[in-house]
Amino acid sequence: MSRGESAVKGKPEISIFLPVFNEEENLPLLHEKITKAIEEIGKEVEIIYVDDGSTDNSLRVLKEIALRDRRVKVIALRRNYGQTAAMSAGIDAAAGEILIPMDADLQNDPCDIAKLLQKLDEGYDVVSGWRKDRKDKLITRKIPSQIANKLISWISGVYLHDYGCTLKAYRREVLENVKLYGEMHRFIPIYASWAGAKVTEVPVNHHARKYGKSKYGISRTLKVVFDLMTIKFMASYQTKPLYVFGTFGLICLALSLVSGIWALYLKIFENTSFILTPLPVITVVLLAISVQFLLMGLLAEILIRTYHESQNKPIYLVKEKVGFDKKCVE
Repeated sequence: MSRGESAVKGKPEISIFLPVFNEEENLPLLHEKITKAIEEIGKEVEIIYVDDGSTDNSLRVLKEIALRDRRVKVIALRRNYGQTAAMSAGIDAAAGEILIPMDADLQNDPCDIAKLLQKLDEGYDVVSGWRKDRKDKLITRKIPSQIANKLISWISGVYLHDYGCTLKAYRREVLENVKLYGEMHRFIPIYASWAGAKVTEVPVNHHARKYGKSKYGISRTLKVVFDLMTIKFMASYQTKPLYVFGTFGLICLALSLVSGIWALYLKIFENTSFILTPLPVITVVLLAISVQFLLMGLLAEILIRTYHESQNKPIYLVKEKVGFDKKCVE
């Protein structure tokens, strides 16, 4: 009996999960490659396929694969939610201590899984794949990706060459407190780094797509920028939103004062009527905006406190505790 036909023994050490959307032609060969790769690893592995509302025969193919291989689990979502939601479903279902996502389009190479695991063994918490020799279209895929990667690294302070590569390896504890929205699955290394995890990257193989159509376009770069703005705000100001709103409020208040003083100067020293200059209107508008920003900041502070206190959600994460289990000795 082959390894794939035997029952999975106990809890898996590694969970590989793959979002799937209309990849029926790729799935048989993909699973064959994954099976070969994990047999060389020699560890207990589970494979989770998340069908993200495919409209072709992907789900049927996955069910057939699951019947042949006891290591395979299949999750079928009700509709197409997008890659981030599918990855979140895979993370929630995974039982292994090491989690490895990858694409189902045969562009990621399962042989690189061993390379990621080797890097984890060196003490890293997150290992990100870097498609150094990427086999994609230059104008619509590679150039926008390079621009986005540089922008993400500059804003986040976490310098990786390829955030868009799905093939990564995570220790389970890194993902336990990460909630994914929008296109934020690509930003998990940033969340992890900000939480104190050790993050690195390794070059991985990348193959040209043979079957099916790419689900990504140049419009995704704009979505990535918006999501990046969100996570930067959440990371820096989630527990102190008044700092952001208050800063903008004070800037508007300062501009309002400058505009008002200027209007008074023109009135007193230049004999210019308030009616002949827009400065009084600008002063009032900026003053109103500054008050709105300050009140929005206070409202955000109330919401944040309600969010944390109602769920008893901590504003920090503890990596390790030492000495707390000791009894007091008189």
